[in-house]
Amino acid sequence: MRTKAREILFQLVFASRFSGGDVSELKKALFKKEKLDKNDAEYCEKVLSLIDEHESEFAEIVDSHSPVFPQSRIFPADKSVLFIALAEIKYMEDIPKVVSVNEAANIAAKYSSPKSATFISGILSGIIKE
Repeated sequence: MRTKAREILFQLVFASRFSGGDVSELKKALFKKEKLDKNDAEYCEKVLSLIDEHESEFAEIVDSHSPVFPQSRIFPADKSVLFIALAEIKYMEDIPKVVSVNEAANIAAKYSSPKSATFISGILSGIIKE
């Protein structure tokens, strides 16, 4: 399972919201500290690249599925979780969409709040039903 890799990825995406996007030193430190294997490190790199490349697309998707709370109003932690899940759902066909939704809800519950987990799960469930 990639749970540990997703949690590291969450920390990197969240940190990038406050660092101007450069998390290269943090990434090295987290990969080393958590002893990520090659596959998990490659997974993290791919998702980070997808988020960087498709951030405006992901923002539009969130806005269209959450008109009351557009992505500009969503807590940075929740937005980070959503964008990770969207990268998986939209561009990583080897990951089942329901796994992405479940993992996102679990990370939100752990790092944000139970309400955030429900909110994120609802948005992502609507997206995968399209």
